[in-house]
Amino acid sequence: MTRRSCLVTAAALLLSACAGGSGTNLSSQSTQPLNADNQTTGAVPKLAGKVKVALLLPRTSERGNITAVAKSLKQSAELALFEFDNPNIVLINKDTKGTPEGARIAATEALSEGAELIIGPLFATSVTAISPITRQANVPVIAFSSDEKVAGQGVYLLSFLAGRDVPRIVSYARSQGKQRFAALVPDTPYGQVVEAAFRRSVAQFGGDVLAVERYPLDPNGMLDPAQRISVLAQKDNPQIDALLIPGGPKSLPSLSPLMPYFEIDTTQVQILGTGRWDYPNIGREKSLLGGWFPAAHPRGWQEFRQRYASTYGNVPPRISSLGYDAVSLALSLSTQSGQRYSARQITRASGFAGVDGLFRFLPDGTSQRGLAVLQVQKFGSSVIDGAPNSFSRVAQY
Repeated sequence: MTRRSCLVTAAALLLSACAGGSGTNLSSQSTQPLNADNQTTGAVPKLAGKVKVALLLPRTSERGNITAVAKSLKQSAELALFEFDNPNIVLINKDTKGTPEGARIAATEALSEGAELIIGPLFATSVTAISPITRQANVPVIAFSSDEKVAGQGVYLLSFLAGRDVPRIVSYARSQGKQRFAALVPDTPYGQVVEAAFRRSVAQFGGDVLAVERYPLDPNGMLDPAQRISVLAQKDNPQIDALLIPGGPKSLPSLSPLMPYFEIDTTQVQILGTGRWDYPNIGREKSLLGGWFPAAHPRGWQEFRQRYASTYGNVPPRISSLGYDAVSLALSLSTQSGQRYSARQITRASGFAGVDGLFRFLPDGTSQRGLAVLQVQKFGSSVIDGAPNSFSRVAQY
């Protein structure tokens, strides 16, 4: 049998155990019938000594490719369960159907089956729907939403949050002698968050913000903001030495050609990005070559992607690492005495090590990450400053 077959078979056995059997020996698990969502029908027996963790995902959502995303998160969670091989954890899979009502029903069922921790849901509206129920039951939620408004009071967001990577790139730029900053940000809610974080970070690390220009996502509307920034970045007398451009794969191909067009001198003005620069083929944007941006150290993702592909036969979407890290966290805390998933345990100052590096939850339910700094090259990006191995070296938000 191949390694992939072994992993898939073992994962299937583990899920059969998670579905509601009793005892610790796989051969003695209950054989009560399973439905299509891999959940037991009827009452679920109590499992003495077992720690139950619920996984809430939109596995039958009708929204675009959401079911594929949900499948990858589920498979990543199962991979963590198999690789860490902790027989004390029972994973209860629940389908939210991609709706707030579906999430509410799924959470209610999970709590009635004894879940001590809920992982998911994916959407902010679903998190909002389950929050009153989980708070009443005093069961914490590790959600995949990136909407900070749903965090807090027992809800913790594991996703990469807008603006939280800005202190890392600003602090690194300051360490390299960059003092005078400007930014060219999208005129979107994301841009507003990044701009606020940028201004705070530059002030915190002792730099100066000379200008911030906002651009619409319409390519024609980018011309005037880029031209106004270019006045500060001319070759003969640049007034700034660092320019933040927090775009992504949808806006950068239209925005980056404007830099040579308006003669922004990227040899004297260091171009900075955010985590949204972390996508394949960014090196095709010639004016971004040599640019710096914060991201998780790529080694963890590369190794995880290889293991996932070897197990399931396909390459996972980038978000799938969150499923693995959420279950890894649940496993690491499952052996704690007392309230294993209490706020004190989940928000421990030392944090956790995951696929995407060091992370920890803050008391307000948001998360903080230990990021590396990468430099854009023609073929891929290279790490120029490694990720920290403890939070004593992490730039604060």
